[in-house]
Amino acid sequence: MTPKLKMATPDSFSVEVHTTHNRGFTPEEIAERCAGKIIAVSDGAHPAIQAQAHAFRRDITRLVSFYLREAIKSDRTTVYNALTDAGHPELAELIRRL
Repeated sequence: MTPKLKMATPDSFSVEVHTTHNRGFTPEEIAERCAGKIIAVSDGAHPAIQAQAHAFRRDITRLVSFYLREAIKSDRTTVYNALTDAGHPELAELIRRL
């Protein structure tokens, strides 16, 4: 007999939609969303706790943003090398300049 899997469902459910117009999201925008998922503080928390959480969230946003920019640079290097190896040096150079 297969054991039954029990899953808890949240009492409240929300969906967020984020959009841009004619561009993708910047590393900073993604980092802010990421930090918002990692760090939350209650509106009823002590003001000192709130201030500390908000400061920590800003620090996490800066840190995640930095590493997202590094990941983008690394990926462009990979794409540049793949295009160069495939015999498309002009296209590779255009990618490098982004």
